[in-house]
Amino acid sequence: MTEVVLPLFHRLRQATLVRYLLASIGALAVDMGCFLALLEAGLPAIAASAIGYTFGIAAHWLLSSRKVFADQVALSGPARTRQKAMFVVSALIGLGLTTVIVGLFSAVGIDPRVAKVTAIVASFATTWILRKRVVFR
Repeated sequence: MTEVVLPLFHRLRQATLVRYLLASIGALAVDMGCFLALLEAGLPAIAASAIGYTFGIAAHWLLSSRKVFADQVALSGPARTRQKAMFVVSALIGLGLTTVIVGLFSAVGIDPRVAKVTAIVASFATTWILRKRVVFR
């Protein structure tokens, strides 16, 4: 049994999408934790969503650059600066999607937590494509 499980585990661990998914789960925990805490503190849903997303993005950069795309990260100089800038741009696109979705859903009376989950799906798909094909190509 271990002859099958260990090679499969090793292949999964090597898969970029799997590592990205795990990094996203970690960043999502940061994002949602901040979002829910700020909602509970009385902050409007849009602001809580944007702040939570921002903290989640910081966590995502750390995880992505060290564990997901480590072999594709520029080491220094202008290339590294450009890569960080593109990562921030991809994050801003995800942030824009998140705030628009949460804002629209909230405006029509949908629970902000439902809105946030919907925004997470849209943002994940968009940022994965941007980071895989543009930022860390």
